[in-house]
Formats: sequence, structure tokens, C-alpha cells
Amino acid sequence: MHKSFTTGADAAVSVWLYTSDAFKSLENDPFPSARAIAKAQGFTGGAGQMALVPGTDGGVAHVLGGIGDGEDALAVAALSGKLPEGVYKVAADGGLSVASIAAGWADGAYRFDRYLKDKSSPPQLAIPEGDAGEALSAEADSIALLRDLVNTPAGDMTPAGIQDVVANLAEEFGAKLTAIVGDDLLEQNYPMVHAVGRAAAAAPRFLELEWGDTSKPQLALVGKGVTFDSGGLDIKPGSGMRIMKKDMGGSAHVIALARLVMATNLPVHLKLYVPTVENAISGDAFRPGDILSSRKGLTVEIDNTDAEGRLILADALTRASECDPDLLLDFATLTGAARVALGADLAPVYSDDDQLVADVLAGSAESGDPVWRMPMWDPYLADLKSPIADLVNSGGGFGGSITAALFLKQFVDAKSWAHFDVWAWRKGKYGRPEGAAACGLRAVWAMLQTRYR
Repeated sequence: MHKSFTTGADAAVSVWLYTSDAFKSLENDPFPSARAIAKAQGFTGGAGQMALVPGTDGGVAHVLGGIGDGEDALAVAALSGKLPEGVYKVAADGGLSVASIAAGWADGAYRFDRYLKDKSSPPQLAIPEGDAGEALSAEADSIALLRDLVNTPAGDMTPAGIQDVVANLAEEFGAKLTAIVGDDLLEQNYPMVHAVGRAAAAAPRFLELEWGDTSKPQLALVGKGVTFDSGGLDIKPGSGMRIMKKDMGGSAHVIALARLVMATNLPVHLKLYVPTVENAISGDAFRPGDILSSRKGLTVEIDNTDAEGRLILADALTRASECDPDLLLDFATLTGAARVALGADLAPVYSDDDQLVADVLAGSAESGDPVWRMPMWDPYLADLKSPIADLVNSGGGFGGSITAALFLKQFVDAKSWAHFDVWAWRKGKYGRPEGAAACGLRAVWAMLQTRYR
């Protein structure tokens, strides 16, 4: 069971969730003096607001929680991020689903305490017993894993460290893991993964995990695993490098999704592909102007060594396509242009498959996890033409997220594919600390459950 959940609700403190409109129109107190206490504490139901009501023993007897307009399911995180240790149960849900409340609660209760002497002891939410509760716990555990991976500094989360995480999952769930490391990448035809990672002290590698019944639909997940991005010889400024430990956030997303698939026994044949490297600088670093070969056979002229994520993804998407998946999804912290367009919280999705996008957006609405469709505008492919190679790795000065998606598309040959250009990081909100965040994961998970259950 996830550490912020419990199935025991004995002596639990009641939590009353209200939207601003619902609390304003409240005609009767849900418990004695509720509205008077709320007024005294300035509680109006605004998103992230909280009012504590003491009991006769001096402890907390009731909690009023504000969820604003009810559109941001994670507003519940404001409560679990601030409440004292103890067990809490939802007495009024404010129109939110049990799954949304649990996701918000786990989100707020999360703390990255790997390097702290004092470990966190979060408040616990009473959730249902049985399969329903286990599913909520599996989702919370998987998202916590994602956040731990992204929050861990690059000195400890190396390509070998990512391999260790995937190996542990393979052992836990009876999956098969294949790892191709260092110069073996050249022998087994992953030339762009090797080129991007060869300058680092930590050897680059390609990880492939397989799980499940091969007679079931094949689900392929691909994630960018750049454990630290200096920008290479086109070096980033210090301010741009500061949080580049999160550049493996795409791999963290697909590792978390893979864990969810296996933990809940989703009836699929899972293939997980993680190319993982550090984009470092040394005498062996790949250079602007170099021309790289790819697994697919296309050649790529390097315009900018800081556009490295798409290179390793290209080899991985080619490999995934060779196995003829029914559905291919990739996650990557690929471009700053996506953040300019949609900000940090909204996950852009690119796909030519209208039905897949509709299903993802339905999952977004169900889960409260925001996703927005972006255009796969083929005319912009002209920005990726090179006079001396098949492609150039960095397009023109506009539409950078679109041209990155179009670059990846050249290496995909699958029945159905979608690309998510995520940020995997969030500034503090509702009292939560800044740090790693799941972006689009719950929307995709809702879609996968609807499609395959």
C-alpha cells in the first residue's frame, strides 16, 4: 500500500471538499458551526484553501478543503501537503472522483527525502479495500517512482542507474531485460545512441524490457533517457543547465507506465525501450556539422548538439517499429518550444491517428490530467532538409516542438503512434515544493485502461 494511503478508517478525521460555488450556496452546516468557523478562517472554497476544525480533545476533528472551480483535480494536494500525520476520510467529495482525490492526495503528500536525515511521514487517506484500492495505490507508487527518478541528481541517476531501476522492475514482475552497453551499440546498430553518449564517463546504453502474453496486443513505450544534458559542444548556459537532471523525464514517464501495466496485469504484450545517455563534453563529443548514420539508415546532419534527445529517440523508435506494435507511445522532455506554447503543466500530444488522440483526450477528461493536441504540420518538414544528408537535427527558428515531432515521425513505422513533448517539472503550487511532476501520464493510463481492460 502506498505510504499516504490506508484502508483503515477507524477514528479518521473527516475531510469536506467544496468548490467555491458549492460552499457559497451551502444552506446547512455539514457539522456544527462549519460556516462560522470557515468565515473566521477566511475559507471560501478557493482552490488550495483549508480550514482546520478542532475537536474536544484538541486534535483535528474536521477539515474543510477548497477545490476552486473543481477543474483541477490536484487541488486536493494542498491538504495532504500541509495536514499533520493521521488518518483522514472524505466526507464530501466536491464532485471529484475517488481516483482524482487519491491522485491529488498522493501528489501533495509526496516528498523527495532521499538525502534528508528526517524522512517524511505523510497524512494518510482512507481508500477502498480490494482491487479498487490496489489500483489507486499502484498509480500512486508509479508516479512516486517517476518523481524520485527525475528528482535524483545526475551524479546518482546515471545511465547505469536507470538500468538498475528497470532491472529491479524486471525482477519484481518477471519481465525480460536486454541491455546493450557502450561500443556494443555500434555492433548492434544503435549508432545515434552511441554518438550522443560516447563523450561521457558513464557508458551509453539501450534498454529493452519485455513482459506479458505475446498473443495480446503489443504496447510499445519509448522514453528519452538523457540523464544530464550539458548541451554538448553547443553548451547550455548555466541557468539552462541547472535542472537538466530532469532531461531523463521521458524515460521516467514510460518506466512508470510500464510499472503500472505490470502491477495491474493489463492484458497487453509490453515492450519498453529506453535509450539512456549523458550528453557530455570531451574530446570524443559529437560535433556540429557531423553527419550521423541511424538505425533506420537515414543520415542526419548535426546542426545543434543540444538537439540530442531526438537522435537517441530515432534509433529507439526504429527498433520499436521493427516489432510491429499495435500502439507506440513515446515521452520526451524534448523542446523548450513546447513550454513556450503550452506552459509546464499542459502535455502536448502529436499524432496522425485521430482516434488515438480522441482516446487520449477522453482519458485526460476522465483523469483531470491536462493534454492538448498539437499539429503535425507536414510542410514544416522542409525546415529539416539538409543539402548533404537526409535530415538535419534542428529545424528553423519557429515551431520547434512541431519540427521535433516531425523529425521523430521519419523513424516511425507503426499502426498507431503518439508523441508527448513533456516538461516533467513543476514550480510550487498549492503549497507543494518545486520539483519533478508527472505530465500526461494519468491521461494516458486512463486511455490504456479503457482500451485494453
